[in-house]
Amino acid sequence: MKATLDREGCISCGLCPEICPDVFRMAEDGIAEVYNEDVPEEAEDAAIEAQENCPVSVIKVED
Repeated sequence: MKATLDREGCISCGLCPEICPDVFRMAEDGIAEVYNEDVPEEAEDAAIEAQENCPVSVIKVED
């Protein structure tokens, strides 16, 4: 699975790194980023949960 995040639409709520710290983190500029594009198998469910719970729907997790 691969994860992407549209940083321009991010509102910096911090939910994605809280749900899935293996894939997402808050960058130095305060906006979330994907630092592990290839989602580890053990983090797939959490990455999908982050996508489903993103309040502005800027996360995509796909095969």
